[in-house]
Amino acid sequence: MPEPAKRDPKAPRFLQITIKDSEGKEWTTTIAQPKDFSSGSVGFYGSDKVTNPESGERYQCGLTFTLIGSKPGK
Repeated sequence: MPEPAKRDPKAPRFLQITIKDSEGKEWTTTIAQPKDFSSGSVGFYGSDKVTNPESGERYQCGLTFTLIGSKPGK
């Protein structure tokens, strides 16, 4: 796989992400780890299973943060 076009030397080791509903009630806090994507881009990726605190229903979420301009040129 080719090297990314760029990386962010000041990017943190991970991102801590808190998901809240429209009323500010917290559903979960999850971690997004650094990732080299198959496209050649770089960024962060996190996934989690989340329970609605009101209904108990479970959701699955995936979060992708891609560094703009990191995809290698052709």
